[in-house]
Amino acid sequence: MSDKNKKIPFHEDNYTHNIDRNNERKLDRRGFMKTLVGAAGVFAVSSLPWGAMAAKELAGLGEKEYPHKKIADVNAVGIGDAVDFAFPGEHDSAILIRISDEKYVAYQNACTHLRCPVFWVKEDGEMVCPCHHGKFDVATGEPTAGPPRRPLPEIQVKVENGSIYAVRVKRYEA
Repeated sequence: MSDKNKKIPFHEDNYTHNIDRNNERKLDRRGFMKTLVGAAGVFAVSSLPWGAMAAKELAGLGEKEYPHKKIADVNAVGIGDAVDFAFPGEHDSAILIRISDEKYVAYQNACTHLRCPVFWVKEDGEMVCPCHHGKFDVATGEPTAGPPRRPLPEIQVKVENGSIYAVRVKRYEA
């Protein structure tokens, strides 16, 4: 081996010999953090229009009236009977219950706990979620037992020309 190969190419006391090398560190910690914060900022700013649109849509849900949907004829639903239907969309299941001669109530029949279906038990006069034994008051949709804490979303109905129509979903009021 020659003396040339044994020689160190920099002074032994100089521990910063590589600072000025080209492309030594393309992305250091500070540069990485700046890039990360910049990317998060771009993401936050780019999502603002979507958030504004969602807020506008949610704010107007209570006033939104859907095309009236016929649920059933009045004479086809006896007192204490229930009818399943879909409203406002074809995949939004709901239930109509006739409480008296003139009183009808309708709710979206997905439990407010874990979205299990809610069933009308005519013999007991109550709405039941079989998943966790949740129960709801038929007149108000308020939970009376089990884990649900929020009422069922109510669907406003209208009786016209001997038929029962679903009109709108009432806004949930905390």
